[in-house]
Amino acid sequence: MIQRYTMPEMGALWSEQNKFQKWLDVEIAVCEVHAEMGTVPAGAVEEIKAKAAFTPERIREIEKMTDHDVIAFTTNLAENIGEAARFVHYGLTSSDVVDTANALLLKESCEVLLKKVDTLLEVLKRRAFEFKDTPQIGRTHGIHAEPTSFGMTFALWFSETQRNRARLEKAKETVSVGKISGAVGAFAHLAPEVEERVCAKLEIGFAPVSTQIIQRDRYAEYLCTLAIIASSLEKFALQVRHWQRTEVREAQEKFKVGQKGSSAMPHKRNPILSERICGMARTIRANSIVGLENVALWHERDISHSSAERIVLPDSSSALDYILAKTTSLLDTLIVYPERMIENLNATRGLVFSGQLLLALTQKGVSREDAYVWAQRNAMRVWDKGGEFKDLIMKDEDVRAKLSNEEIEGVFDVKHYLRNVDKIFARVFGNQK
Repeated sequence: MIQRYTMPEMGALWSEQNKFQKWLDVEIAVCEVHAEMGTVPAGAVEEIKAKAAFTPERIREIEKMTDHDVIAFTTNLAENIGEAARFVHYGLTSSDVVDTANALLLKESCEVLLKKVDTLLEVLKRRAFEFKDTPQIGRTHGIHAEPTSFGMTFALWFSETQRNRARLEKAKETVSVGKISGAVGAFAHLAPEVEERVCAKLEIGFAPVSTQIIQRDRYAEYLCTLAIIASSLEKFALQVRHWQRTEVREAQEKFKVGQKGSSAMPHKRNPILSERICGMARTIRANSIVGLENVALWHERDISHSSAERIVLPDSSSALDYILAKTTSLLDTLIVYPERMIENLNATRGLVFSGQLLLALTQKGVSREDAYVWAQRNAMRVWDKGGEFKDLIMKDEDVRAKLSNEEIEGVFDVKHYLRNVDKIFARVFGNQK
């Protein structure tokens, strides 16, 4: 079993304390580059590094008067630094600090999420191989289709999660970009070299061109990537909800001792975790729309995006972190009923083998149209009047004229449908087991 999940890592990352710390990291990096280039006395930078301190409480108190969070921040720093504070924020505009700090936050957020994705991949792989040879009825349009492998569902999800991991790596690269280019991005007060050296110190890239801000298509890509991953998790959880339906009952969420399903109905075992995942995925998707809306801003910058980003960036990051962990736990502890899968596979009394019958007849020279009519007329009798499909086929004179008893028995062999599962697994997992 996987290690149980605790959440403080992402919560601490997006805390107010850490946000201001990232702002300070940017300010210090700029001061260090200035000292290296001779713009600011080295002694002053050492004094700044030694005395720079802040508290979120004091920043909020100052902001009540200034109505400007970055000025409140630098004012709080100045209160603690003293004379050398005149070199803090030298040549910068607020967004130089905020957007470059955002790059640090978003980069770390991606790293946290990538770890969660990797843990999910481990669980999906294990469960795929665990149930590789377990027959289950496949469904299309909600109706029984043909037999498949239960493990293939996890292999499918594994492959999808690999794609999501690649998307998240790409989003990480896209958002890990800072800017120190001034009020309209023209480097009026600092040389581009300052930006390049600051970003190198912070281990992020720099925008080749910007306005006062990092362009918000980058943030939109991040939020849309989170939305795609959340949609995949909802897809997984929705399938679990189907499996847990009373009429299906092929798998279910773990129901621990002492858990209650309903205040009114003591017998209930509800898929509450799966439903929670589905609900939170909707919120993450909705937040991605905010990211898209924030791409178009007036001229070199307005602040219509700013208030919304204070909500959607931490909320989407934290929500995805949470449901990634919950999905991993859900699938890791999923209770599976292979016997019930066989019962469901046989529930239509052999109708799910009609496709194989169709092919067997065409291989004997029967036209596809005639083969379809012969198979369908017997299938409709089972739907409408009951009975076993194989029994009716055995008595059908047209079919019997083309297929022997042994060949008809082969048509109804479930192993035929799973014969290529190993090859599919080799495509997904390579030589891994």
